[in-house]
Amino acid sequence: MTVRHRTARIDGLDVFYREAGDPGAPTLVLLHGFPTSSVGFAPLMAELAGEFRLIAPDYPGFGLSSAPPAGEWAYTFDHLADVVDKLLDQLGVRRYAIYVHDYGAPVGFRLALRHPERITGIVSQNGNAYDEGFTPFWTPLRAYWAEPTPANREALRSLLTPDATHWQYSHGVPDASLVDPALEVHDQALLDRPGNQEIQLDLFLDYGTNPGRYADWQEYLRVHQPPVLAAWGRHDEIFGPDGARAFARDVKDAQVQLLDAGHFPLTTRFAQSAGLIRDFLRRLSD
Repeated sequence: MTVRHRTARIDGLDVFYREAGDPGAPTLVLLHGFPTSSVGFAPLMAELAGEFRLIAPDYPGFGLSSAPPAGEWAYTFDHLADVVDKLLDQLGVRRYAIYVHDYGAPVGFRLALRHPERITGIVSQNGNAYDEGFTPFWTPLRAYWAEPTPANREALRSLLTPDATHWQYSHGVPDASLVDPALEVHDQALLDRPGNQEIQLDLFLDYGTNPGRYADWQEYLRVHQPPVLAAWGRHDEIFGPDGARAFARDVKDAQVQLLDAGHFPLTTRFAQSAGLIRDFLRRLSD
């Protein structure tokens, strides 16, 4: 199936997105994480577009969307969610499931709180909504949240290097040959754009607002009981598997699958991930 590449104008920004499938089919909105963009969803979109409509935006500062300097645009998760919300309104999308990975979780759960009636289901692949999901990886970020000093900010630049990007893709992966190095090169090239490190450091700081909202997200899950598929890489050292298991505490019929993968299970366990997602979306349509 054809994946189309489009750009919408949202609040003066060019917002790039990929779209595939019949506009009348059940919709899945794919929300990417750090340090990547919608490029990682292209194979999944091609795989699922025969049955579903897929929409995958790049957030401002990521991928092919506008990246105004950090001092000229507020890089917060509230603001990222605003942009995605307005894009979906512009596209006339009123009912949709969300796929959330990494940063996609705080974007997606903000949309769910704003429009609970629109959400038909949630697919989480290493998209965290529970304190249990945090690992020691977050220690220097927590220090930055507690004391946003220049020194604590500077310490996080190591997370923006080629070595760090390679580690994100390769850690916990039983067979390194499953990782397409072109994805790392693509992500790193965009991270290395002038001014982009400051954008990412601003978002590292604002990520500290998310744990304080977990209680609201969990209340949403308990009250609305959206169907949930948590298909996580069990070896992820960023968001551990207890974050996946925790969904079952609030959603009665949550489906939890731990895959033999790290932080990017869609990349290294594609067939398994795509099969789980397809079956989940089919059940939503029954």
